[in-house]
Amino acid sequence: MRKLKITELNRLTPDDYKKAEKISLVVVLDNVRSLHNVGSVFRTADAFLIEKIYICGITAYPPHPEIHKTALGAENTVDWNYYENICDALKELKSEKYKLLAVEQAEGSVSLNDFIPAKQEKYAVIFGNEVKGVLQEAIDMCDNCIEIPQFGTKHSLNVSVTAGIIIWDFCRKLNT
Repeated sequence: MRKLKITELNRLTPDDYKKAEKISLVVVLDNVRSLHNVGSVFRTADAFLIEKIYICGITAYPPHPEIHKTALGAENTVDWNYYENICDALKELKSEKYKLLAVEQAEGSVSLNDFIPAKQEKYAVIFGNEVKGVLQEAIDMCDNCIEIPQFGTKHSLNVSVTAGIIIWDFCRKLNT
């Protein structure tokens, strides 16, 4: 085995990325405090060609050097919008016929293992604050909640890790 050089990876240029067909997935970040988490989500969104990121509440948005540190330029390729209030963002997504899914431990949530996205649907996944999670008023607007099965002593994962798992899983399921 030999590690590939950057020039051998055949990555899209930023212009080609903008023109590429995206998966019908929008990520909503609400009140995410860590700029490193925001940058990491941008980078993951770029890697899996998601449609857009909606940034809400106190979540920082580009341009910002701390976001750039982990996004490594993905903040310039992935489309994004800012909303002061998450409910406004979710109303817009609903009006555009997106299925809204909070990523949260909740009564009646569906395990990510069991969730099968329909290829003809558009989805928005909502990630909340690192401590408080997704706001109940946002959950009330959602079609469902999905949760990642966990087996250890901790009851949550870092929001950027959670986003990575969810985005990868959607991409895998929608591209098979």
